[in-house]
Amino acid sequence: MCGTQDTTLHLSCLLRLLLAVTVSQTFLICDDLDSFEESWSGGSQLSGWLRKLACLVRVPLHSTLPHPHPTAGRASREQLTPAAAHVTVAAPSPAPCPRPGWTLSGAPSGSGTSNDNSDSEAKPSMGQLALYLLALRANCKLVGGRKGGRLVSQLKRFLEDEKGAIGHHHQGHPHTSYYQYGLGILALCVHQKRVHDSVVGKLLYAVEHEQHLQKGHFPVDTLAMAGLAFSCLELSNLNPNQRNRITVALGRVQEKILKAQTPEGHFGNVYSTPLALQLLMASLRPTVELGTACLKAKAALLASLQHKAFQNPLMISQLLPILNQKSYVDLISPDCQAPRVLLEPATETPSQTQVPEFIHVTLKVSSIFPSYRHSVSVPVGSSLEDVLKKAQEHSRFRYGTQASLSGPYLTSVMGNKAGEREFWQLLRAPDTPLLQGIADYRPRDGEAIELRLVGW
Repeated sequence: MCGTQDTTLHLSCLLRLLLAVTVSQTFLICDDLDSFEESWSGGSQLSGWLRKLACLVRVPLHSTLPHPHPTAGRASREQLTPAAAHVTVAAPSPAPCPRPGWTLSGAPSGSGTSNDNSDSEAKPSMGQLALYLLALRANCKLVGGRKGGRLVSQLKRFLEDEKGAIGHHHQGHPHTSYYQYGLGILALCVHQKRVHDSVVGKLLYAVEHEQHLQKGHFPVDTLAMAGLAFSCLELSNLNPNQRNRITVALGRVQEKILKAQTPEGHFGNVYSTPLALQLLMASLRPTVELGTACLKAKAALLASLQHKAFQNPLMISQLLPILNQKSYVDLISPDCQAPRVLLEPATETPSQTQVPEFIHVTLKVSSIFPSYRHSVSVPVGSSLEDVLKKAQEHSRFRYGTQASLSGPYLTSVMGNKAGEREFWQLLRAPDTPLLQGIADYRPRDGEAIELRLVGW
């Protein structure tokens, strides 16, 4: 295995960030489900997110949850450029939950066009519901009772809907993604909730055949999530009729992830590496090759941390368990007796007021006619999303976004919406795809960023 030594940092603290992926939705505390202890306090590089208060997801159980948006989360972080997640965790001191209508992003979902009329109490998607169940288990809670049972039933309905979208002959695609499909199975598994063999079978078939996927294969993070689901199912033996297929598929996933390791040590890329490492850490079949690959990947991650590569809270939530030698599969039997640790607040020295420096970024859109090109001036440290907003203020540029598990991603540019099996790709000119999303990527002075409509 990648590592097994015990530490004092409780896994529930690490996975508390899972709760935070709420993507511009409004969530309140569940009345009948015990809330998490608000034990986080801001500190170190995470202080910006840890100072914000999170309330738990409240799923209104008197109503039916809608289907996820057809395009939301369809592609993983290697298929689509990842976007920034809106993260909140417990504050250093008690604070009330936000009133209905308060969004975690500070702006309506799809804020690019500023004409969003979405319901402020929008219901959670399949992925969000799955993350909530994982967070409950991380806090030693087994979902139960009337409301808990409805949460489980709703997630199972989501999976059944996705199974129907894939189709009997596997010719279709999930409404969301195979990443969220695997996440849903994993979340139910750690609560010892069985899903039908046919639901598991769809994920098994996808891994076995890898058809109708971008470039003919699963991205590493999608493979890793599927593998984590299979690992949980294998350990729990919830689907004994599928056990042999699960074991074979798990070995196939592990083999493909190992083959995807780059010379630098990453599995796929830096952002898919934490989830891949979680899977390899959970392996019941450790080998010398696996151990060597894990050590190399950990060294690469530590080097990336030195360069502050991990700014996206969702990425951080997948990285923290690795640093504690844990994986989501450990939630089958979390160590509820381990001591919990509070993060110490960072001491901040007030800085003198300085005149902000500005950079110039060129924004290009060549997938439309006439093409668009405009230079934008923004303060140093601005995100690509800031560049888009500034361009919208002072030119004919327009854009729209859609929330996903990892944050907002572009859905339309200059009135041109991405169609079925299309997405707006972010590139640093001339042809370097960005690995971060619009809210995470910080352009440098003189860079040219192209928005390109591509198929997948």
